[in-house]
Amino acid sequence: MNTNGIKLFVLAAETLNISAAGHQLGLTPSVASAWLSKLELQVGADLFHRSTRKVTLSIEGTEFLPYAKEILAQQEAALVALGRGNPNVSGTLRFAASSTFAQRFVAPILPEFLERFPEVNVELMLSDTQVKLIEGGFDLALRNLAAEDSSLIGRRLASDTRVLCASPDYLKNHGTPQTPEELAEHQLLVFMNARPRKLISTNGMGTGTFPPVNVKPRVVCDDGASMRISAKAGVGICMSSIWNIHSELRDGSLLRVLPDYHIDEQAAVWLVYPKSNVLTAKVRVFIDYLVEKIGDPPVWER
Repeated sequence: MNTNGIKLFVLAAETLNISAAGHQLGLTPSVASAWLSKLELQVGADLFHRSTRKVTLSIEGTEFLPYAKEILAQQEAALVALGRGNPNVSGTLRFAASSTFAQRFVAPILPEFLERFPEVNVELMLSDTQVKLIEGGFDLALRNLAAEDSSLIGRRLASDTRVLCASPDYLKNHGTPQTPEELAEHQLLVFMNARPRKLISTNGMGTGTFPPVNVKPRVVCDDGASMRISAKAGVGICMSSIWNIHSELRDGSLLRVLPDYHIDEQAAVWLVYPKSNVLTAKVRVFIDYLVEKIGDPPVWER
């Protein structure tokens, strides 16, 4: 069913003048009449009573009118959700993200986004502790896990590799472990409530976990930036995302530990939003902007 024909019907119903309604859409009277005739054929009813003196809505036309208006409203909502229905994207976007990630990758690119969309305001909730999206009234969140809650929808933003690392000074003073079992002899720095990750050798030398089973970490923290800073200061060995430590790996202030082992998981950076929400223009353009600017993992190997 052509929505242009429905739009013409609604205009004609409001003005009770088919020619005038067609004129608003740039149609000649004959074309406007043909459009309405086609619509009536599609719905299987006469929507107007026509005479030489006047045009009136039929009973069927009166019943169809609210549905026709709803169809047009839904079309407009769909276009707005794609950022096409209203060129002046506006409103306040409430965005929750890891403070560590946002400080390095989101905050620096905000000026360009705000310049592109001057009528959009951004309210940031930055914490490495995961917030509740729906209860907190957030439009969008950035997470390192896919949407496990059925009330949320997730879009993969980028891959996320994790590695073990430590500072050169720490490794000089405490030695460099050659196997996962030797990690038990070292000071370990871990993220709060993190589950043990399986380590798999790339050359068939076996497996292990980080942290090792029944080994108490020396330091536990709940902030990725603090973990990076502590590791650089020589606190111990940690597991961290390349997004968090890529600069340090490049400049040598952090070195990989057990480079012949990889973390057994397909980690990624995800954008999630409530399933119940219409994906509004402000959310759509921000998602597209983040994909444009952050979609590729940082270069970290020297």
